[in-house]
Amino acid sequence: MHGKTAVVCGSSQGLGLASARELALLGANCILIARNKENLETAINGLAKKETQKHFYKTADFFNSEEVRLVINEILEQGPVHILVNNSGGPPSGIVSEAKEEEFLKAFNQHLINNHILATAVVPGMKKEGFGRIINIISTSVKIPLPYLGVSGTVRAAVATWGKLLSHDLGRFNITVNNVLPGYNETERLENLIASNAQKKNISKEEAAKEMYSDIPMKRFGKPEEFGAMVAFLASPAASYINGASIPVDGGRSGAI
Repeated sequence: MHGKTAVVCGSSQGLGLASARELALLGANCILIARNKENLETAINGLAKKETQKHFYKTADFFNSEEVRLVINEILEQGPVHILVNNSGGPPSGIVSEAKEEEFLKAFNQHLINNHILATAVVPGMKKEGFGRIINIISTSVKIPLPYLGVSGTVRAAVATWGKLLSHDLGRFNITVNNVLPGYNETERLENLIASNAQKKNISKEEAAKEMYSDIPMKRFGKPEEFGAMVAFLASPAASYINGASIPVDGGRSGAI
């Protein structure tokens, strides 16, 4: 992917950063977007960089859609974007019947509206280049809704539908749109979830972790680089005929076919 430019959102840590690392290894120029400048600087320094590769970052708060719009327009002033990885932290857990209206609105803007702002900004350049990849990092809850992720599951399903419809519109321009659905991966977010479950059940973190991966056929959590490899594959020319798919990367945990 030498000569290709990738914008990776939520990439100062976790699955976003893992995706950027894999894209950089394949030769892409990576532009990282997240809120924390210090974490972004650390992330940029950890990306593979060959002779012609250039990486940089932009700070943006994904709770502020106008800020997101401003940042992507600034990026496009430097040249076209060939790969867009949409990614943002999920809403707090909780059952849907106890969710407040403002929680849905906040999550809808954070995820679907920002994704749409970013996609509609980069698509004209992708059309002109004759190559484009839009990859949405969502959740396996779009396959099988998870009761404890009421707001998140609702909004993530909307993002998955949006991505599918977008793939219909853009396929003829050699622009593919796909969704990648992570399960449990060894990230800071998972560590926090394990600690929370352990506290709620008054058990050790080790016991809580075992409970969580007991229903994963591979009997382990995923590594961020395994997830990032799927994102990088979908961004590459090798995945040129994969379009409109929602692909779980969860060790087989999701019961959906």
